[in-house]
Amino acid sequence: MRAWFLLSVLASLSGCAMQSYHAQPLDPAKLAKAYETRTLDSAALRQFIQTDLGHDVTPWPPRSWSGSMLTLAAFYYSPDLDAARAKWGTAKAGVISAAQRPNPTLQLPFQHTSDSSGRSPWTYGLGLDIPLETAGKRGYRMARAQQLSDAARFAIGSVAWQVRSRLRAQLLKLYAATRTASILEQQIEAQSQIAAMLQQRLAAGEASATEANQQRIALVRTRTALANAQQQMQDARAQVASAIGVPVDALEDIPISFAEFDTIYPDIPARDAQREAIRNRADLLGALAEYEASQNALQLEVANQYPDIHLGPGYLWDQGATRIAFGVTGIALPILNQNQGPIAEAKARRAEAAAKVLSLQARAIDQTGRALVTYRAALKSLGQSEALLSAQKQQLSSARKLYASGETGRLTLALAHQTLFEVKLERQNALTQVQHSLNQLEDAIERPLDGMVGISGATLSDPRRDAPAKQGSQP
Repeated sequence: MRAWFLLSVLASLSGCAMQSYHAQPLDPAKLAKAYETRTLDSAALRQFIQTDLGHDVTPWPPRSWSGSMLTLAAFYYSPDLDAARAKWGTAKAGVISAAQRPNPTLQLPFQHTSDSSGRSPWTYGLGLDIPLETAGKRGYRMARAQQLSDAARFAIGSVAWQVRSRLRAQLLKLYAATRTASILEQQIEAQSQIAAMLQQRLAAGEASATEANQQRIALVRTRTALANAQQQMQDARAQVASAIGVPVDALEDIPISFAEFDTIYPDIPARDAQREAIRNRADLLGALAEYEASQNALQLEVANQYPDIHLGPGYLWDQGATRIAFGVTGIALPILNQNQGPIAEAKARRAEAAAKVLSLQARAIDQTGRALVTYRAALKSLGQSEALLSAQKQQLSSARKLYASGETGRLTLALAHQTLFEVKLERQNALTQVQHSLNQLEDAIERPLDGMVGISGATLSDPRRDAPAKQGSQP
């Protein structure tokens, strides 16, 4: 009777901490609808941006969206970041699993004796098998799980940078297409005037048909280039919406500021850039955490050479006699193997993790060096374009003075305007290439050179799920 009482008590204690399963089905139709209703004017997004920037954003929505604010919106909505956060959650759960101590095992000895000599032929009782881990195995297991959790956390930073990089690249495409279209519109106006004047001269016999036809062909080509630039604007805006994680309609009538793309940085020392790459790149920091995890895994396998101890206290009722046992059971004897195989595998995995760190470090240094070379070449090309633009502006100024004094005609002045717009297009292309190479440099070191929005703690938690009380429910 006492045995059954103790069994009931143990069962009730174990049931107090039990958890139950709750289904969370996903409805694709609801998920699609939630995505389609995302906007850039929600109060929850405003709260998220204000929290990260540390100041109020007024008015809301802002009159113009900068690249930094759009980056924060991408951090808020990005599905890739959601997936990375979920992986970190799995790794953090692994830390809980690693810290768990093995449960004792309940034993119920129950025997029948054929010759009981008039007493009860049944022998029954209660026993426990209490495992005790030795050689610090639990500590090594916990340390390994924590390092893997840190690696998953760094992976969030790596994904966040990819989100920022993709958004900035698409914003650069939108900026380049917008500026190019603006210059082409002005060029078309100048070319139209030239075509009209040549047509008048052709009618008066003062110009050849070849000259007039060439100008009309040039005008058609410029209009075609403008149509292409406008198409690129639409495509880039759609890609910007995709990079943020909102439908294309959410960017309709949203003013975007391109001021950041007018900033040119002086030459950057190679050693400083390479140092920043080694210090900031999340993939390298994550690989270092994985290497430390492999170290802990090797320590754990070395510790597994030493057997765990199993204590076996128990109570036995044997034909009227009460017996209490204090035993040590289940000690594995390291005779046939001393865990050589798992130790060798752990050593190989540590060597693999070390090789990955060295490979990523070399890649970071190489990417930084190549990006610096490209950036410097782009700066040089931009300098030449600006010198040419300055010379053409002086040429236009001289043409205006000659026209004002009556020494030249309107056609000469219009041709000077046309040439100026051609040079402006060259300068715009050079500036776009500088910004493109700057994107490559920032990707190599994973740090924004403008000191604005980088990778902060705001990317670690899910802003749409973890703070519903402050930010309201948002799809």
